[in-house]
Amino acid sequence: MAEEDDAKIRILQSLRGKICEAKNLGPVSGPNRQRDLCTFCTISLDQEEVFRTKVFDKSVSPFYGEDFYFEIPRSFQCLSFYVYAKSVFQRELPVGKVSIRKDDLCKYSGKEDWFGLQPIDPNSEVQGKVHLEMRLNEVITENGSVGQHLRVRIIECQGLPLISGQNCDPYATVSLVGPARSDQKKTKVKKKTSNPQFEETFFFEVTRSSSYSKKSHFQVEEEDIEKLEIKVDLWNNENLGQDVFLGETRVPVKILRNDHIHKAWYLLQPKGNGSKSKSDDLGSLRLKLTYIEDTVLPSACYTPLCNLLLKSPDVKPISASAAHILGDICRERYEAVLPMVRLLLHHNRFVPFVSAVAALELDNTQEANTIFRGNSLATRCIDDMMKIVGKNYLAVTLKLVIDEICDSNKSCEIDPIKLKEGDNVEVNKENLQVYVQKVFSSITQSSASCPPLMCDVFRSLRHLACKRFPADPHVQYSAVSSFVFLRFFAVAVLSPHSFQLRSHHPDPEISRTLTLISKTIQTLGSWGSLSKKVSSFKETYMYDFFKSFQEDKCIEKVKKFLDEISSNVSKESSGIEDAVVLKEGEVQKRAQGRKRLGKKNFKKRWLRVTNRELSYHKHKGKEALCIINVKNIQAVEKLDESAFNRKNMFQVVHSEKPLYVQAGNCVEASEWLEVLGQVGRCNEGRLATFHPSNYTGGAWQCCKTQSSSAPGCKPCTTTMLANLQLDIDCDRETERIFSLLTSNDTKLQNMEDACASMAVYQGPQREQEEYSKFTIQEPKETFQTLKQLRNIMEELQRQHNIRNDTTAQYGSLDNPIVGKTS
Repeated sequence: MAEEDDAKIRILQSLRGKICEAKNLGPVSGPNRQRDLCTFCTISLDQEEVFRTKVFDKSVSPFYGEDFYFEIPRSFQCLSFYVYAKSVFQRELPVGKVSIRKDDLCKYSGKEDWFGLQPIDPNSEVQGKVHLEMRLNEVITENGSVGQHLRVRIIECQGLPLISGQNCDPYATVSLVGPARSDQKKTKVKKKTSNPQFEETFFFEVTRSSSYSKKSHFQVEEEDIEKLEIKVDLWNNENLGQDVFLGETRVPVKILRNDHIHKAWYLLQPKGNGSKSKSDDLGSLRLKLTYIEDTVLPSACYTPLCNLLLKSPDVKPISASAAHILGDICRERYEAVLPMVRLLLHHNRFVPFVSAVAALELDNTQEANTIFRGNSLATRCIDDMMKIVGKNYLAVTLKLVIDEICDSNKSCEIDPIKLKEGDNVEVNKENLQVYVQKVFSSITQSSASCPPLMCDVFRSLRHLACKRFPADPHVQYSAVSSFVFLRFFAVAVLSPHSFQLRSHHPDPEISRTLTLISKTIQTLGSWGSLSKKVSSFKETYMYDFFKSFQEDKCIEKVKKFLDEISSNVSKESSGIEDAVVLKEGEVQKRAQGRKRLGKKNFKKRWLRVTNRELSYHKHKGKEALCIINVKNIQAVEKLDESAFNRKNMFQVVHSEKPLYVQAGNCVEASEWLEVLGQVGRCNEGRLATFHPSNYTGGAWQCCKTQSSSAPGCKPCTTTMLANLQLDIDCDRETERIFSLLTSNDTKLQNMEDACASMAVYQGPQREQEEYSKFTIQEPKETFQTLKQLRNIMEELQRQHNIRNDTTAQYGSLDNPIVGKTS
């Protein structure tokens, strides 16, 4: 049973952050060469590129402003950020890099730092690991002399990098190196693989003795042994050029004296004698990183904590609930509320919880015009909910008009101080007015697309606001507009890349246009501001511009829209689910059944999956070449690298022949597998087994079965049940909540102390500074919840400790040895 539980443990990694800007980028070659070139950045896990910014205009101090987030589907040694310049011939010229070892990521997590760029040295660009077996043997020669021979067996390698996007042709050199010797041997070249199986053994003579007798024992020459080491280098065989260095490891021979057979995995290391240059000359890069590694235990371990959190909406007062306590102790960390919101959404407990929290906030609000203005638990919860639930709503409402604004790139500057030479302010004002009108109309005509859950929240907020301020006729609208306009639509217009409406951060000129539109939309949508008309603008040019919208009865349109998304009539589903794009992107595609194998069988295609169908197209926006109903998907599984000698491949098995797809990198492959696995998880015709290789030459290459219709030889992956639209993994969210509670243990203790103090002393409270940060209405109820949390946390920690005791042995595949570098 313990083995079953251990099999369910998942190590999940994710990385979130921003490539902010660079400064003082050094010349690529020659004086001031950099000033003539545009630059861009990439992110790599080891040597595999997983993210790329767009190309930015010529500048030695470019502002990138690119947000990124991705799940990390495999182990890695190093996270690297590269800066490249584009030459006039579109060549990519390396400028410098920032490399952070995985073990050091925690030092920078959650922070924003400047990093000095280091030179990009080919001898330092390595990844992968090698499996070695070594042994020292005493050997008696024919003349009776004794020596010591070293036997080195190079078994295999894993995770070697791609070369020019393709699997490499690796070979290894094995050397015995000392002060006065360097004996080298070489393996055979393995073709087109990043996981070569070598299985070759080499022998080296280590020491000699002049004679041997049964009375004397072999004496190891200590001085010689101390200085000898085994050096293994991996290379890519280049038929027409210089071989490419892939990595090395060094093992001191002296470690073998105490070990009859030494067998272990070693991480490949860079060459220590690579060329060096002054990093100060290359400039620096400002990055913000948040790396999270979750050890997710079996579901049963999280049941007590999950149940306690889900009871929160029913706890009276709400401030004594586990969910409110979590928000209270993590109020400085904005992202801390997100896992709790996800958990409540998944179990349909969000609306009652946020309604209770909003009511508590309104009780402490004295003026109607300050309603929901602060960064409170209620506003943070609703912000996160809108980003999760309203993702498709934003795309349906704003994407077309945002694309038009960004692609047409018309000048809309109306600030006289910022006008460029030759700009016509009246033309710019007309351009801006057209864009604002399109955005405003798109929003106010979108009520039918507003998700029902958002409508339920808005309806509750409206009711609570009217109850709290019955004499104010505008508060019922400002309670809703402060979220849907100010915190949702206006923010999405301002930063479309943060809401997946655009793939990259817009150019400065377009950003300025979006800023002006966002400002206007905020004012048009804010019922409180509309009641004061245009006097709310500080800038004269915005005051003059906004006056043109008064005649169009914008206030009535806003009021009608807010009424529709917060009315007492619950929205009912029409029974026809809107098509939601879950993922799309460029891939390499090959269909099963082709006669010829090889590169020509793989073509670039635009792959697109919605909740209804999977399709591929020649290019983005073109007509579909093939459409597969998601109900016909029978399995989605990884494909062995050996099938086509390509990495990051997966297959979609459906009612016809399998579709074989190669993703651009491991992150993309993992995301496709996750989305496609979820969309077809409930299909009636799902397979129990699959073939991890292809059918060619009259047989399946994995099991050699000759029938093309033979059942699979490997069990299909069990898809974790999750909310497809919201992409919620409840066990992972609960683990993150546990981590947050654990990291804030001191605050939990302070809160317990505050409850105990308040319960004992009934007189006027002399609030200590740390106590005043907590919301404690009923000390006894809150103390009881804290005790329950404490007991649950202790048990969860015990479960983690049990599993931490069984970490992989040092030198195993999962925990390779970091070898000595040259």
